[in-house]
Amino acid sequence: MILNPMFANVETVADVLKRLGGIPASRVRWHPSPGTATERDLIAIVDGPDKRLCELVDGSLVEKAVGQYESRVAVILAHFIETYLDTHDLGVCFGEAAMLRIVPGRVRLPDLTFVSWDKLPNREFPAQPIADLVPDLSVEVLSKSNTRREMKLKREEYFRGGVRLVWEIDPKKKSARVYTGPNQFQEIGLDGVLDGGDVLPGFILSLKQLFDRVGRRRGKDSK
Repeated sequence: MILNPMFANVETVADVLKRLGGIPASRVRWHPSPGTATERDLIAIVDGPDKRLCELVDGSLVEKAVGQYESRVAVILAHFIETYLDTHDLGVCFGEAAMLRIVPGRVRLPDLTFVSWDKLPNREFPAQPIADLVPDLSVEVLSKSNTRREMKLKREEYFRGGVRLVWEIDPKKKSARVYTGPNQFQEIGLDGVLDGGDVLPGFILSLKQLFDRVGRRRGKDSK
């Protein structure tokens, strides 16, 4: 059992959770022990019988915070982007099960990604279950257990690895943040639009159109 160096000085479970972005303990897999998990462990749980979507963060398996409604938001957004790609053959989208090694030592599963054909020689997809593939656009649909610190760590990784654009979509508030850097963003309300910028030139989608197509969630969030 090899402990990830990032956990060498960790003494308590609270320290582990802090390093992982202050996430709830319920999302951290205990087997293998935090700090000792490998990419092989990740593949086994993502592709195994239970098919649990997890990310590998400094030797720890962290379950993705995604629910039924959040997954539908990502699916509908993918629909609009794929429709755009029908007439703008720039690349391809991947969903929430695509395991990407964007920076060394970590494997992320963004809720939705767009990868330009420039990064896929001969338009062939990687054969490996975990791809050394840096998206041009990464989309994260926020869930209740996502923390600000966790999302900040993700953004820092994405942009350090070479991601050009990050969209964080908040289904509860029906809003979004368009990031062009780890801390550089534009806040978009329900009356605003997602603009593909240089990544998806000419792609514009109003948040109202997106959430109207998604549908309403039963309960207080649908009022």
